[in-house]
Amino acid sequence: MKAKIMGAGSYIPKKKVSNAMLEEIMDTSDEWIRTRTGIENRHISDGEDTSILCGKAALDILGKTGISAKEIDFIIVATMTPDGSSPSTACLVQDYIGAKPVMAFDVNAACSGFIYALSIAEKLIQSGAYQYGLVLGGEVMSKMIDWQDRSTAVLFGDGAGGVLLGATETEGSFLGEDIHSDGSRGEALTAGRRVVSNFQLEQAKKNDFLQMDGRAIFDFAIRSVPESIRTVIETSNSSTEDIDCIIAHQANYRILKAIAKKMKIPVEKFATNIAEYGNTSAASIPILLDELLTNGELVLGSEKKVILTGFGGGLTWGSILIQL
Repeated sequence: MKAKIMGAGSYIPKKKVSNAMLEEIMDTSDEWIRTRTGIENRHISDGEDTSILCGKAALDILGKTGISAKEIDFIIVATMTPDGSSPSTACLVQDYIGAKPVMAFDVNAACSGFIYALSIAEKLIQSGAYQYGLVLGGEVMSKMIDWQDRSTAVLFGDGAGGVLLGATETEGSFLGEDIHSDGSRGEALTAGRRVVSNFQLEQAKKNDFLQMDGRAIFDFAIRSVPESIRTVIETSNSSTEDIDCIIAHQANYRILKAIAKKMKIPVEKFATNIAEYGNTSAASIPILLDELLTNGELVLGSEKKVILTGFGGGLTWGSILIQL
């Protein structure tokens, strides 16, 4: 069996926070944020946790594809901001959409999470044991941010997106992948740490908020992402000219421009929506994919070749080449 992308969907919280609004609560400016990141707005949750965002994105997918929640065979949620350690966000989504008691679990690879989850889901479909699977990426980054830290608070937003994979005996959507991690550089981005504490240990001071070495992440991205994209193109017997669109994790527009320049690919091939949503971590790739399909820039069945590429905490990075 082969795995085919049957459709996509997303859900964005309605509460919009502009750069001008951030000017009122921290020492920053609209001009500074725009020129350094390309971000103009971000959307943040008004109380809905990650499972709700993902659940609503899942219902959007099912509505667009005409598949019933009772037909879903597994659910994978990529997130670094789960509702809690247990139950998993995926289990909560399973209940929210009214799916059968199917296999459901979370994947945490930070901003590369959707790439990891999509790779796993493809293999599950290939096994022949599953017909339909939901692959979701969802984040409530606003609950992980120190809103007094202007170096991180201006970057992130909340949202969820995903795809439905279906089994087919004909042409699948997946042409190749290249996925990696490097824990030795993990300190460049940390969040939500819990220190070891019990009745025998003195309570240690902790910082749960997201902390990021922006320069280290920038350098990592412009080195590792082009290499990953080249590898997935070469190993799938394609060429750069064959690629119709690149959907990269929406971390920073300057990073996307640097990657395009390094690869000598027109930056216009890199789809973007970072201006409106900011960095939504594991949700950014599926949200953008859904937007492109919804507005007709990409069409399922068109046989266009699209590269999905993510990079982030872990450190993790990876690319998947799909054919729509």
